[in-house]
Amino acid sequence: MKRPYNFSAGPAAIPAEVLEQAAAEMLDWHGCGMGVMEMSHRGKEFISIYEQAEADLRELLAVPPAFKILFMQGGGLAENAIVPMNLSRAGTVDMIVTGSWSQKSRKEAQKYAAEVRTAASGEDSHFTTLPAPQTWQLSRGASYVHLCSNETIHGVEFQELPDLRALGSDAPLVIDFSSHVASRPVDWSRVGVAFGGAQKNLGPAGLTLVVVREDLLGHALPICPSAFDYRVVAENQSMFNTPPTWGIYMAGLTFQWLKRQREGDATGVAAMERRNIAKARLLYDTIDQSQFYVNKVTANCRSRMNIPFFLRDESRNDAFLAGAKARGLLQLKGHKSVGGMRASLYNAMPIEGVQALVDYMQEFERQHA
Repeated sequence: MKRPYNFSAGPAAIPAEVLEQAAAEMLDWHGCGMGVMEMSHRGKEFISIYEQAEADLRELLAVPPAFKILFMQGGGLAENAIVPMNLSRAGTVDMIVTGSWSQKSRKEAQKYAAEVRTAASGEDSHFTTLPAPQTWQLSRGASYVHLCSNETIHGVEFQELPDLRALGSDAPLVIDFSSHVASRPVDWSRVGVAFGGAQKNLGPAGLTLVVVREDLLGHALPICPSAFDYRVVAENQSMFNTPPTWGIYMAGLTFQWLKRQREGDATGVAAMERRNIAKARLLYDTIDQSQFYVNKVTANCRSRMNIPFFLRDESRNDAFLAGAKARGLLQLKGHKSVGGMRASLYNAMPIEGVQALVDYMQEFERQHA
């Protein structure tokens, strides 16, 4: 069966191979007589699923031994509270505000930190560019610096993580990598904590990944619930409370799928990065060469994962979306806060899907220009 191409920003497309394997194992996982959703999280069957998923993720993202991998719940929005409860030490937090998600992070952190400072912001450009790290006004003695390394709504992405030490800050860098995790390598030498919901690039909604440097454990505020205390979660191998077992299983299948991916001599995340660069270039080139569509983001800040674009004549938006749906191109409507269109090109989106979108965009332009 030929499936439509799903450009949803999240929950998002999952590789067909992963869905097919999950369907085949739904009633009986590996002959144990139970489906994964029915298993005890402390039974040997699920423990093996969890251990393999953690090992595969560590390999895929090249996570160093000095970091703990936590499987949690609550999504990126909950982490906006969980991070300051674990790291703020009731002190100062520096925020790099580059779009809607980092705005939410700033607002939530104000409930837990003594002071939340906006060290840099792209608000003046309506979040169409990123503030250069050399211009950031970082605090002396900040508990951490927070940035969203890819903004899903506004479509801006850091092509390189900042080196805070080179900028004169000893604070750990916290990144929300929800919408581009596993799409490109992470420079862990510059990161203290990385977190992200799985529902964009790694599986279904319900699972949250946290990768935290060990020296940052054990500093939670007294008000932090035990289930959200990184130290407690780490000491209990993510099983202080019942974890999102199905989400971990589905993410584990996705990790295995990612490990099988190959582009030339590259495998895994390196292969996905090559593929994602090609997909994004195909769509951006189509937009930039058109007089009918426009992307407003500065070229060197553009996201590979989330590409917002606008019809110059927005009265044609409904017709564009209806035609796209008729051709099996789904979930292209932009976020309600910014309007327009948005194509999310996560790992599960094949280049054939992007080509189908480009062909439709060019056809629509010919018919309506």
